[in-house]
Amino acid sequence: KTGCFQISVSYPHCESMRAVIQRVTESSVTVDGEITGEIKTGLLVLLGVEKGDSETDLDYIFNKTVGLRIFEDDAEKMNLSVADIGGEVLVVSQFTLLGDVRRGKRPGFSAAADPPIAEQLYEQLVSRIRESGLTVATGRFGADMKVRLLNDGPVTILLDSRKGF
Repeated sequence: KTGCFQISVSYPHCESMRAVIQRVTESSVTVDGEITGEIKTGLLVLLGVEKGDSETDLDYIFNKTVGLRIFEDDAEKMNLSVADIGGEVLVVSQFTLLGDVRRGKRPGFSAAADPPIAEQLYEQLVSRIRESGLTVATGRFGADMKVRLLNDGPVTILLDSRKGF
């Protein structure tokens, strides 16, 4: 596969941080009946961290997320970023983005980073987005979360730090 490499003799693998970015008019995440994060117009970012991910992968996801020009300008062209419109960002960890269903019908999650490493990179992404001046809300790492959203468009963008898609 393009952008992938072999890390073992028997299992081809693409290490990459993945994100699903959705343009929303509102979104929230609830844990145990309590809203832990809520935004109005902006981006919902679902983040999956894979074994072997590093600062380089984080840089890619961060730069693409804050720079994506997926909001309409006055000419109704997707030309504006979340910062340009004064939008907000909700970041939710989602290891299931690393689910592998190539063999069978039950996803395997062995490619997902171990929770302490994934949480560290997740928190770093949240911090970097905040440091860029954007308002950020979050879910609760590792929790069973209920995510609500009103996708605007709909506009959904897939990001892969190794550009596998």
